Amino acid sequence: MLLRLSRVFVLPLIVAAVAGIAGAENWPQWRGPQGNGLSTEKGLPTTWSLTENLAWRVPMPGSGGATPVVWGDRIFVTSSDGNEDGAELLLMCFSTDGKELWRQTVAGGNKNARTIEGNSASPSPATDGKHVWCFFGTGMLACYDVDGHEVWKSDLQERYGEFDIQFGMSSTPVLDGDDLYLQLIHGTWGGPYKVAKVIKLNALTGEEHWAVDRPSEATDECKHSYASAFMYDHNGMKFLLTHGADCTVAYDLDTGRELGRIGDLNGPTEFNKNKYDNTLRFVASPALGDGVVVIPTAKAGPLVAVNVNEELTGDVTHKPEAVRWIYDKSPDVSIPLILDGLVYVVMKPGQVFCVDMQTGEELYFERIHNAEHRASPVYADGHVYVCSRDGICTVLKAGRTFEVVAENDIGNEPITASPAISNGTIYLRSYDALYAIRAK
Repeated sequence: MLLRLSRVFVLPLIVAAVAGIAGAENWPQWRGPQGNGLSTEKGLPTTWSLTENLAWRVPMPGSGGATPVVWGDRIFVTSSDGNEDGAELLLMCFSTDGKELWRQTVAGGNKNARTIEGNSASPSPATDGKHVWCFFGTGMLACYDVDGHEVWKSDLQERYGEFDIQFGMSSTPVLDGDDLYLQLIHGTWGGPYKVAKVIKLNALTGEEHWAVDRPSEATDECKHSYASAFMYDHNGMKFLLTHGADCTVAYDLDTGRELGRIGDLNGPTEFNKNKYDNTLRFVASPALGDGVVVIPTAKAGPLVAVNVNEELTGDVTHKPEAVRWIYDKSPDVSIPLILDGLVYVVMKPGQVFCVDMQTGEELYFERIHNAEHRASPVYADGHVYVCSRDGICTVLKAGRTFEVVAENDIGNEPITASPAISNGTIYLRSYDALYAIRAK
């Protein structure tokens, strides 16, 4: 699938950086140092509570679903300043010993999306150790240096058109060197699909390099995407992968030219035997592995694994050789995790399943915790960490056999942000607080 692709997909990118604290791995973006939810850190705790392996807990001024990012001895996280509509939206910086170093008000006008869907502080920030970038559902995109000084700020609704998306724009920007990429996929219910954009900006100035329309045949709410773009970079091949509005599309980084796509991901199609549902939209982003992209669809399913090779270019929607396997269920919110030839998937109601990446064979399908799961799983040191909306974090042993290692409770504080792992520490962002979990 997708462009003159080499055999390996690797999720978005800021190349793994080992800087700051000696021997520690930074977590510079939402899905970690290689953009795939995998950490090389060792010696992490598998059990914790408010009295066990808790290094510190810092209350937050309001709720937010953004994953913290970590570079050296600094943590950056976004938040609302209060939970009411209209509250201010903040970028905050903490030291790794839990001290607040600074906070900046980036925008106002927080908007809550029902009681369970999050708010305008849902996109995660990104950092390169010198600057930090943050985006909010209001459309405000900003760059600060790591000491909290504003470098530039831009309202993307003013630049690219008013957002029309039911539960708020939640796309996380992709940082690649001095470039910043973002998908803005939305559209009027019942109206023409003309507003979706994919953009590339100069990360240091905010200047536009290119902005292109993203056409689709999606209708009504299917035009809306709550997923994020990701960067492929392997063996000199690089492109941006976007997801939403019934299709997954790759773009050339220099020009914004469309390189390839797979569409018809909402049924009834060869991928999806369900009827077309105009109320369903993509939330979970694709996962990228060795020669395959694993594409979630809407909550009715399916999960589609598409082969990646140099021959599959352009529109591969109706090329059977593009599809490796189809699984009849899909995560609604959480991104799949690919590791050692296995695909781990967390379902919103609290089930976890594991399939063989080559064949799609189901190895297990089990319930872990009966609560809503919106955070994406992460891996470190032989374990998969999965957090639920009621504050329960389940630790699974990685492998072909289902095994729960521990179930950890921080006290009914909602978690929709994925964990971040750095400095031998698991950082959790609940709606109420920022946590550092560290083995004593």
